Amino acid sequence: MYPECETMVMLELAKESCLEQLRHEWNATREHGCPGEWDRLICLPPTALGKSVNITCPDIPIFTKRGVVTHTCTRDGWDDPQPSYIHVCGYIFLNEEGPDRQIDYMTLKTAYTVGYSSSLTSLALAMLILCLFRKLRCTRNYIHMHLFASFMLRAISVFIKDRVLFTGEAIDNCAPAPATCKVVMVFFQYCIMANFSWLLVEGLYLHTLLLVSFFSERKYFYSYIIIGWGTPAVFVVVWTVCRVVYEDTGCWDNKGNLVLWWIIKGPILLSILINFLFFIGIIRILVKKLCSSDVGGSSSSHYKRLAKSTLLLIPLFGVHYIVFAFFPDEASELATRVRLYFELALGSFQGFVVAILYCFLNGEVQGELRRKWRRWHVQRFLERGGRGRHHHQQQRHQQQHSSFMMSNGVSSGGLTTHMSLLHKSSPGGYRASSSRDESTII
Repeated sequence: MYPECETMVMLELAKESCLEQLRHEWNATREHGCPGEWDRLICLPPTALGKSVNITCPDIPIFTKRGVVTHTCTRDGWDDPQPSYIHVCGYIFLNEEGPDRQIDYMTLKTAYTVGYSSSLTSLALAMLILCLFRKLRCTRNYIHMHLFASFMLRAISVFIKDRVLFTGEAIDNCAPAPATCKVVMVFFQYCIMANFSWLLVEGLYLHTLLLVSFFSERKYFYSYIIIGWGTPAVFVVVWTVCRVVYEDTGCWDNKGNLVLWWIIKGPILLSILINFLFFIGIIRILVKKLCSSDVGGSSSSHYKRLAKSTLLLIPLFGVHYIVFAFFPDEASELATRVRLYFELALGSFQGFVVAILYCFLNGEVQGELRRKWRRWHVQRFLERGGRGRHHHQQQRHQQQHSSFMMSNGVSSGGLTTHMSLLHKSSPGGYRASSSRDESTII
């Protein structure tokens, strides 16, 4: 049992004993003084107005001191203990978080909520693009798609966990938790491990691609799937069984038993370390290739290309996790706060950065999108042109039909037409009209 849970059990027993004792010792002091009550830590007896009681700190293991606390009965009731429990008993058990700590948590939660939301949206769009275009279907992009899926699952699991754990009600780690809460934590741990596993697969694939001249990408692809999705499942199943057997307390969101916690933390740290070694190895290969005589350009251009390649690999390999990978869990408050902001606030945007770099800024993807856009424009232009030609033909047909009808005297101006024809058919009229035509030609 956790020390906190043991303390809660002892305090609960002390509270029941106090209330039972007060029911038997209730007297007239209730009307002329302060009634007896349970002060969350000690039992205050009924006391007359203006009197004080001195009570020793409760005999609980987590309290390091056995000082004496004084309570005074005033007209407004019991006053605050003098001195406070913090100084006398040596431990703050009922440590309610102050407003500053609440603001920090809300700021952090808002930051990573925005980060995971942007990552989820951009990754979903990137997945849609890679799935729609056949020319983009290759082993490299298949691995990218699995990595995108792992980032999306990670974001979804974080949202579900926050929905279940932070609903405004505190989770009691010492009380039995519902099965739904534990299932959510199992899903969350699996998504986190799967994301790190696919980061490792990206590093393994690129490192193999640079070192091995010829290898079957299709053959290795199935091995990558086993590493990315299968390996995390094994460790999460082991962790789940151990939690059920050895530490089935609370919502499984605590880290009381460090041995069980290392079932999850150990493989993640190992994948981060291996990926960092892959990163160093790939950078060395790039430096050798850029410094070789076969590559043209100045040294400054080489450094720019190397810096660009390095920056592109950092989010893909998750190299930034190495900064706090081996950071102890029991650290100072400032160090813990920096690590949380680094891993949660900044790390939540990793999926967004990966989608931008490896999909939206990819030359092949941009080329396919441009071709699709031009094809759509051409098709739309042809459809408009076809409709325009059809409309023009209809107009010409109507004009020809109206001319034919007018020539036969059907139109409203039929009388005038007949008169002009009769005029032209006469000899004088014919000569006059012929002369006008000739003058026009001249």
